[in-house]
Amino acid sequence: MSTPKPLDVITIGRSSVDLYGAQIGGRLEDMGSFQKYIGGSPTNMAAGTARLGLKSALITRVGDEHMGRFIREELAKEGVDVRGVRTDPERLTALVLLGIRDDKQFPLIFYRENCADMALDEDDIDESFIAEARAVVATGTHLSHKRTEAAVLKALTLARKHGLQTALDIDYRPNLWGLSGHGDGENRFIESAAVTAKLQSTLHLFDLIVGTEEEFHIAGGSTDTIAALRAVRAVSKATLVCKRGPMGAVAFTGAIPDSLDDGETGPGFPIEVFNVLGAGDGFMSGLIKGWLDGEPWPVALKYANACGAFAVSRHGCTPAYPSWAELQFFLQRGVVQKALRKDQALEQVHWATNRHGDWSTMRVFAFDHRMQLEAMEGATPARIGAFKELCLQAALKVAGGKPGYGILCDSRLGRDALFQAAGTGLWIGRPVEWPGSRPLTLEPEIGPDFGGLSEWPLEHVVKVLCFYHPDDDAATKAAQEDTVLRLFHACRRNRLEMLLEIIPSKVADVTDTTSAEVIQRFYDLGVYPDWWKLEPFTTDAAWENACAAITANDPNVRGIVVLGLDASEADLAASLALAAKHDLVKGFAIGRTIFGDAARGWLKGEMTDTEAVTMMSDRYARLAALWDKAREGASQ
Repeated sequence: MSTPKPLDVITIGRSSVDLYGAQIGGRLEDMGSFQKYIGGSPTNMAAGTARLGLKSALITRVGDEHMGRFIREELAKEGVDVRGVRTDPERLTALVLLGIRDDKQFPLIFYRENCADMALDEDDIDESFIAEARAVVATGTHLSHKRTEAAVLKALTLARKHGLQTALDIDYRPNLWGLSGHGDGENRFIESAAVTAKLQSTLHLFDLIVGTEEEFHIAGGSTDTIAALRAVRAVSKATLVCKRGPMGAVAFTGAIPDSLDDGETGPGFPIEVFNVLGAGDGFMSGLIKGWLDGEPWPVALKYANACGAFAVSRHGCTPAYPSWAELQFFLQRGVVQKALRKDQALEQVHWATNRHGDWSTMRVFAFDHRMQLEAMEGATPARIGAFKELCLQAALKVAGGKPGYGILCDSRLGRDALFQAAGTGLWIGRPVEWPGSRPLTLEPEIGPDFGGLSEWPLEHVVKVLCFYHPDDDAATKAAQEDTVLRLFHACRRNRLEMLLEIIPSKVADVTDTTSAEVIQRFYDLGVYPDWWKLEPFTTDAAWENACAAITANDPNVRGIVVLGLDASEADLAASLALAAKHDLVKGFAIGRTIFGDAARGWLKGEMTDTEAVTMMSDRYARLAALWDKAREGASQ
């Protein structure tokens, strides 16, 4: 039995940042804002296949600037091996501006003049890296220039040498071959004997060739699709997969028949077309998954058609592609809502199974307190802000660059600490509730339409505390539920995770089922928090009930963190030991137990900065150790 290879697939070629117009149905000239995603066919395919569970890698170049780092970081978050992503010190990362005019028009402009990925050369192709994979996938654009063509041909030659499978996505963009102007990025076909000759000189190197009918027209040198496929077959033994838009796709493993309908097909999916951009890369991702898994072509085409369906129904390219769990959910359940982006059950699975980051352990220092600090002697907004910077120093000191640490910090009094926390690797939660409010109201910065969330960095998690009890009167319930529900939808609209904290014990007496009842109520309303922040229950039954309510409604939830309620370290040790027995509890988010004494001393001028940081870091480190010990003990 052969030893499994470290990689399943390596894609080669374009890598860009896509700036997608957020407004739908207008001209690109009229777009007022843009969403930023990774782009470029090979980059999309690397991420798309990684989401489907393949071990994927990319060979490309990016610039030595913010956009290049964005691509590298996003690929790593998607699980793509980035060893083949070279940083070019002389060239900028490619950009693409795109818009969705309607279901057929998609204005786009390529900013690729002397861009980094077109500087890819033979020296960027490492034989040992190629040998690690089962397959290499190339795209047509990188055959358009002598330097990049040489790099692709070297990779294909090495792939053949080491017994890899090879595939080509024809990916024909006339203006990237110099056949039309910058404003013609939407054009998908211009006849060119030179392009046909260039493609045909390489087609024998592939085991799989994929394209639309128009792309096979350029590869085969004929606008008659059957004739074009036969011309390709004359120079290549590859399986040919022809994409036919809403009619699905067809695979030919041998001689080309007289009709496209006579090839192997997979089921299509009757969905609403919202955005045709990136559909081919989604299709290719599903096809590669089935191909490398050794599935029959009808099954591989089913995967491909489904992934393409996701792409045409959502905004963006890579962000639209499904996880393996999502694809299986969709194939088993089928189409319920033709506009897939409006299918709430499907969108929840999409969101929850494509989140970035491993936060299976959560040791969170919570200093988002406002009211409690404002009440302390010596407190002013400026002094509180400066103290929160010390809290951040303590958090970073304990984290030491290790994973599994985070902070909760507000932006009204802790703005500078929030700014400084960016990019540190900490999990960052940020509160939106007005302190102590009941019924729940939000901080003024959020705005009456919750539009303030559009200014938040994507790494920030929206935290909201709601004092909610099942025995609340109807008016209070309605007011709080409306705010939480609207906030949840605003979070999703702005691509922000949400943490919902509930403390029913501050309202009325509680039993072992109270929190579970509250949790179920919010799920019934359609609120699916990424995180729950719960009180430190005193019984296993309370934890079991809460965990069961969450798991039954959202098996993909991030998890639970336990709050501290200013308890002593001794009391917290017992609480954490009890909570750690439950896998859904990922850790704690504790504040006053860590910072309370330091805040009182420092705000009164009785403690230096160093003394305050030392006291808080010592306490935070002890609590982190308590959690780790509790979790270790629970697993034995």
